[in-house]
Amino acid sequence: MQSKKLAGNKPGVPAQRYLDIAEIRDDMVILKDGTLRAVLLVSSVNFALKSVDEQNAIVQAYMQFLNGLDFPIQVVIQSRKMNIDHYLTQLSDSEKILTNELLKKQIRDYRDFVKQLVEMGDIMQKRFYIVVPLNPATANVGQKGFFTRLGEILTPSVAIHLTEQRFQKLKFDLSLRVNQILGGLSSMSLNAVQLDTQSLIELYYTVYNPELFENQRMTETARLQLEG
Repeated sequence: MQSKKLAGNKPGVPAQRYLDIAEIRDDMVILKDGTLRAVLLVSSVNFALKSVDEQNAIVQAYMQFLNGLDFPIQVVIQSRKMNIDHYLTQLSDSEKILTNELLKKQIRDYRDFVKQLVEMGDIMQKRFYIVVPLNPATANVGQKGFFTRLGEILTPSVAIHLTEQRFQKLKFDLSLRVNQILGGLSSMSLNAVQLDTQSLIELYYTVYNPELFENQRMTETARLQLEG
C-alpha cells in the first residue's frame, strides 16, 4: 500500500515528450527530427464576390505560384469560436465614462446583443497559415559525404545539435523560401506575415490547449521562467 502511494505521487510523463517540437527560437520551429519550420499568417479573399475575370486571374496566379515551388508547403486552416471578450471589455469601459444615461443604455443593449449573437450563432473565426519547411539533411546534399548523409538518416536527431554557423546558414535558407512564398502570395493580392517566436508559441499553445487558452492567457515569452 505504501509503495502504491509513493508511486502515485511521482510526476507523470511530461506532455512535451509526446510533441514533435524540440524548440522554438528565432521565429522558427525546430522539430525533434532536426527539420525547421516557418509559419506564415495569410489573409483571405472572398473569391465568390470577384468578377469572372478577377477569378480567372487569381486561379492563374495560384497555378503559377504552385508551379514555381521546388519544395513542399503545408496549408492549414484553423477554425475557432470567435472570442470577443476584449471587444466587450472596451464597450464596458466606454459605458463607464459616459454621463448620458440614454447612451449608456444603448451601449449596454448593444453589448448584450453582440454577446448573444456570437453565443447563439456559434460564429467561427478562420485563420489561414502556410507552413514552410526546411530539412537540413537534404540542404546542400551534394557537399556532404555518403557516410555523413547516412548517419543523418539513421539518427536524424543529430541535426538538432547544430553549430551556430550552420544554424544561421539554415535560417538564411529558410528565409529565402519564406520570401519566395510572400512574393507568390502578393501576386494573388494576399497579405502574409511570418509569425515571430511569441506568436508561434501562442499558436501551438492554442492548438494543444484550446479550452485552457480561452480561460488562461499565456505570459509573454520574455517573462517566462524556464527550468534548467
